[in-house]
Amino acid sequence: MHDSQQLTIGRATRVLEERIRPAVHSQPHPLALEAFRVGGEPIAVAEGLSADYAPAAVGDRWGRAWDTTWFRVTGAVPDALAGRRVEIVFDLGFDVNMTGFQAEGLVYRPDGEPVRSLHPRAQWIPVSRDAVAGEPIELYVEASSNPVLLDYVPFQPTREGDWDTSSDELLYRIRRVDLCVFEAEVFELVHDVEVLLQLAEQLPVDSARRARILYALDRSLDRLDLQDVAGTAAAARAPLAEALAAPAGETVHRIAAVGHAHIDSAWLWPLRETVRKVARTTSSMVTLLEEHDEFIYAMSSAQQYAWLKEHRPEVYARVRQAVAEGRFVPVGGMWVEADAVLPGGEAMIRQFAYGQRFFREEFGIECRGAWLPDSFGYSGALPQLLVGAGFDWFLTQKISWNQVNRFPHHTFLWEGVDGSRIFTHFPPMDTYNAQLSGAEVALAARQFHEKAIASSSLAPTGWGDGGGGTTREMIARATRMNDLEGSARVQWEKPDDFFDRAKAELPNPPVWRGELYLEIHRATYTTQHAMKQGNRRSEALLAEAEQWAAVAALRTDYEYPYDVLDDAWRQVLLLQFHDILPGSSIAWVHREARDRYRELAATLEGVIGDALAALGIRLTDDGPLQVNSAPVARAGVRPGEVAVSETSTSSLEAAGAGWVLRGAHVEITVDAEGHVTSAIDRDSGREAIPEGAVGNVLQLHQDFPNMWDAWDVDAHYRAMREDLGGPAEIAVDGETLVVTRAFGDSTIEQRLSVGEDGRSLVIDHRVDWHEREKFLKLAFPVDVFADTAIAETQFGFQSRPTHENTSWDVARFETHTQRWFLVQEPGFGVAFVNDSLYGFDVTRVPRGGRITQDARFSLLRAPRFPDPETDQGVQTMRVAVVFGADTARATESGYRLNVPPRAAEGRPVAPLVTISAPNVLTSAVKLADDRSGDLVVRVYESAGARTRTAIEVAGPWVGAVRADLLERPGETVELDAVDAAVAAADAAVAGPASAFELELHPFEVATFRLRR
Repeated sequence: MHDSQQLTIGRATRVLEERIRPAVHSQPHPLALEAFRVGGEPIAVAEGLSADYAPAAVGDRWGRAWDTTWFRVTGAVPDALAGRRVEIVFDLGFDVNMTGFQAEGLVYRPDGEPVRSLHPRAQWIPVSRDAVAGEPIELYVEASSNPVLLDYVPFQPTREGDWDTSSDELLYRIRRVDLCVFEAEVFELVHDVEVLLQLAEQLPVDSARRARILYALDRSLDRLDLQDVAGTAAAARAPLAEALAAPAGETVHRIAAVGHAHIDSAWLWPLRETVRKVARTTSSMVTLLEEHDEFIYAMSSAQQYAWLKEHRPEVYARVRQAVAEGRFVPVGGMWVEADAVLPGGEAMIRQFAYGQRFFREEFGIECRGAWLPDSFGYSGALPQLLVGAGFDWFLTQKISWNQVNRFPHHTFLWEGVDGSRIFTHFPPMDTYNAQLSGAEVALAARQFHEKAIASSSLAPTGWGDGGGGTTREMIARATRMNDLEGSARVQWEKPDDFFDRAKAELPNPPVWRGELYLEIHRATYTTQHAMKQGNRRSEALLAEAEQWAAVAALRTDYEYPYDVLDDAWRQVLLLQFHDILPGSSIAWVHREARDRYRELAATLEGVIGDALAALGIRLTDDGPLQVNSAPVARAGVRPGEVAVSETSTSSLEAAGAGWVLRGAHVEITVDAEGHVTSAIDRDSGREAIPEGAVGNVLQLHQDFPNMWDAWDVDAHYRAMREDLGGPAEIAVDGETLVVTRAFGDSTIEQRLSVGEDGRSLVIDHRVDWHEREKFLKLAFPVDVFADTAIAETQFGFQSRPTHENTSWDVARFETHTQRWFLVQEPGFGVAFVNDSLYGFDVTRVPRGGRITQDARFSLLRAPRFPDPETDQGVQTMRVAVVFGADTARATESGYRLNVPPRAAEGRPVAPLVTISAPNVLTSAVKLADDRSGDLVVRVYESAGARTRTAIEVAGPWVGAVRADLLERPGETVELDAVDAAVAAADAAVAGPASAFELELHPFEVATFRLRR
C-alpha cells in the first residue's frame, strides 16, 4: 500500500476541528438576555436574582476588570426541539486558551439552586434531556469579568491587577446565547476520532497499530457527510469500533486519573474571587459525579471548603453529600496548599492540624496523604512532619519544572533531615492540569522511571490554577483509554487506592535524601518583602501569645482565647499559600495581605498584653524586668521567664577616618564608606574579614529573568553588579553607627551596633526602595575555608555545597534558609542571621592564595509582573553577623533576633517549662486544640545530635502522654514529682512540678500532653 499517513492525519484533524466538533450543538435558537451590572464587590445570590435587569443582546460589551454582571436568560423550548436533549450555549466572550484566567460564570435556577459553571472549555448549560415544546426557560448567570493578565505575550507589566488601578474598559463581548440540541452521537464521534488520532500520532510511524488506526479513520471519514454530520455520525463511528475495542497488553502502564482543579487560593485574582472560583468548579464537579458513576474527584485545602460553607452554603450542601458518598475526595490534609520552604516548622504543623481538624469535624475523615502539586520546592524537614501528622504518602509534580537536572525517580521514599521516610509520587505526566490527551498519556508511560518494576502513575485531571476542573470531554477520553491497544490504561481511581497499589508494586522503592530543591522560582525567597516580614513576625507573635496565654490560664483565672488564636492561625496559614507568601500574586492580593498582617499583629499583641497583665506584668518601654518569650536564654533570663536581665556593654569610638564597635567578644572596624574592614573574634584573636576585602557591601544587580518575573532570578543576573560604595553620610547615635547612602532613586539607612551577645554585628535597615528590575544584596566576605554552607530549615539545618562540582551544585546559585545560615571550618565560623529574609547565596572566592567565602543576604527585588509596584516604598529588615559561631550559637542568635525581649514592670514569673539540654528547644507551649484544658508542650532537637534530656513542667499534673503532631494521645509518659525551680523569691509560682526524661534522635520533634 502507498504511505498516506500524513494525509490521513491532516484530513482527520481538519474535519474534527472544523466540522465534527462544531456539530455537537445543532439547531440554535436565540434566547432573550438581560443584564445587571453590580459595579463593585460581589453581591449575595438572593440580591442578584432579584436585581433590576435591563435588556442586553449578543454583541454587547460587558465587564470592567473585576466587576460582576448578572445575566438573566429566558425563553421557551420551540416545537422543533421537542423530545430532544437541549442545552444552552452561552459564550461570554471566551478564549478557550485562557481557561481559569478570564471571564467565568456560575449558573443558578430562579430558586437559587446552583447548576454548573461557565468557562471557556464548558460553555454549555443543561436544560432538558427530553424537552417539552413550550417549556419555559429561566436561568441566571453570575458572571465575573476577570481580566487576562498572563496573556499571549506574557509577563507584561499591568495595572489591571487591582480594582483600585484597573481601567473602566469593558473587557468582553457576548458572542452567543442559544438554545441548541445536544447531538450525543456527534459528541461520541468527536472522542472516537480524537482519541484514535492522538494515539496514532504517538505510535511509531512504522507500527501496524498506527497504520490500522489511520486506515479506520479514513474509512470513518468516508462515511461522514460534512453537510449532515449529525445524520451520519453513527455510520462514521462504525468503522472505528474495532480499533477502539482492541485491548491493551498486560504490561502496559496504568494511569490512575483523579478529577482535579488546582485552584490557587490567590494568584492572578484576589482572595474574594477564589471563593467564587471554588463555588463554580465544585458545582460542576458534583454534577459530573451525579452523571458519571465511574468518576472520582479530589479537592485539597480545608480553607476552600470553609469558604464554600460560609459563602455558598447551597453549593457546600451538595459537596458534603458527594463526600459522604465517597466520590468527592478531600485530599492533602492542609489548610491551604502552602509554600513548603518559607513557613516555620510550627506553622507547617498547624497547616496539617487545622486542615485535618476541619475534615474530621465536617466529614468525619482524615486525609492519608499530603497533596502539594505546585509549591516551589520542599523542605527536608517535611517527611518528619508528614509522618508525625499521620500521613503515609506525599504527592507533588513541581520538581518536573527543574531547569537543569531531571529528577531520577517518580515513585520513591523521601527521607528527611531526621531520617524519617514517606512514600512519594511525582506524576510522570508532568502536570497537575492533565487533559488526558494522547500526548500526555504517552509521556507518562514513556518517562516513568520505575517502569522496570512498577507500572502505575497518577494523573490529576482537569483545568486548574484558576479552576474549572474536569470536563465531560476528559471523561469521554478516559472511557476510551480504559483498555485500548497502544495506550496506557486509564481509569478513575481514588488517590488512596492508587498509593496502596503503588506501594504493593514497589515494595523496595529508591530513596531520595534531603530537600527537594526546585531549580526555578528561586526569587520567591525574596520577592514582596512585606509578605516575608509579616509571616515571620506573625509566627513569632503566635508562639508568644499561645505561651503566655497558657501560663496565665494555668496560673490565674485568665480565660484562654481559643477562638482568637484559632482565627489568627487560620489567617496566617491562608497567607502562607504558595502564591501569597512567595510574593507571586497581583497587587490586590499583597495589598490585602499587608493589611491582614497589621491587623494580626495588633490582635496578637493584645493577647500577649492581656495574658501578661493577668500574671501581674505590665509592658513598658524601659521597665526593670525582661519578658523572654524565646526558647533560648538571653541576658540571664531563662526561656519563658520574666525576670531582671543582665546588662551587656558595648562601645563605639572614632578611630582615624573610621570607627570601632567593640563588644565583649568582638571588635569591628568600619571605614568612612560604612564598610566593615575588620571583624576580630576577641576570644580567639581570629580576623574574619579576608585581607583586602570589606564587608557590609550593598550590591545592586540588574534583574530581568527570561520569564516569571516575580518568581525567577536567573543565573545571568550575577554578570552585572554595582557595589554601592563611595562616601556615605555617617552619624553616631549613642553606641550605634548610622550609615545613610543614596543610590539610583533610592536611599538606605543602616544602623550598626553590637548585639546583646557581645559578638554580633547587628544591622537595622530602612530602605526607601524605588528601583525597577533590580536585585539588592548585602555581602560579607569571610576568611573561612568551607565546601558547604549550613542553613536552618524547619526543626533543624542542612548543608549545601558552595562549590560547583556537579550540575546539581551549579543550579543552587540562590538558596533559602529560615533564620540563619552559617559558613564554618573546624574551630571557627560566621553565622548570618535575619529577622525577615529567606534568600541567600554563598560563593567560594580565592583571595591571597587561599579560598574564602562571599556570603550574601538577599534583601529586595523589584519585578514588574504581576505587581508592577513590587516592594516600592519603605522596607525594613534586621540582620546580624555572628563571629565565632557554630550551629548552636547560630540557632540561639536566630531566636534572639526574631523574638525581641519585652521590657516590663511587675513581679517576676518563673518558667512553665524548663529543659535541661541546651539543644532541646520548645516549639510550642499551649493549651490543647480540643479545649480539654490539657497543656501541650512541643520540643525539638536542634543540633543534629542524639540527646537525652529532662523536661520539667511547673504545676500539679496527674498524667502525661506523648502525642503526635495533631495532639492525638499516644504512649503514657511517666512523671516524677519535683519542686519547681523558682527564679526569685517573689516569683508568681513556686511549689510542685512534674518532670520526665526522654531521648531524642537528631532533629526529632516530640509533642507531649499533660493533664491537670
